[in-house]
Amino acid sequence: MPTKTPGNSAQQGAGDNLSRRRLLVVATGVVGAIAASLPAARRAHSQEQPCAGHMNGNERIVRDFIAAWSRLDADELGGYFTDDAVYWNMPIQPVTGRDNIVKFIDGFLAGWTETNWEILNLMAAGDMVMVERVDRTRAGDKAVDLPVFGVFEMKDAKIKEWREYFDFATYMNAMK
Repeated sequence: MPTKTPGNSAQQGAGDNLSRRRLLVVATGVVGAIAASLPAARRAHSQEQPCAGHMNGNERIVRDFIAAWSRLDADELGGYFTDDAVYWNMPIQPVTGRDNIVKFIDGFLAGWTETNWEILNLMAAGDMVMVERVDRTRAGDKAVDLPVFGVFEMKDAKIKEWREYFDFATYMNAMK
């Protein structure tokens, strides 16, 4: 059996390749076991259009809601909420009721000229949908790319509660 010596590089290379292969096989098995143990909602791919059969109804509604923001229409957005919905824009107090949410949204849409929200990651399970995204918004010559994490609690195909987490100072500084 060949022995490894400092001058025996061909045999070292073969041994190194074998060690790398073993490591790859073990790592692949571990990753596969972890992935198999995760709920399907956590394994779902975060692309805008996932494969057919992997999207529940609430996920589709939230994706449609996010896409609707680009039309800057508060009344359309209000249609996604239950009558008694709660919108927590975390830096400020919650807004309760669909009519109040529409007024609140209309207040900040009034200054916007464009917005597009890019979904980075989305997880959906039952009545809960969580979305990590970047909201790219323009207000005239001012613009902001705002990292946001949103949590949607759904009821009867409507948003019952929506909680948004972001750095308010990032938004305000960009819109000065």
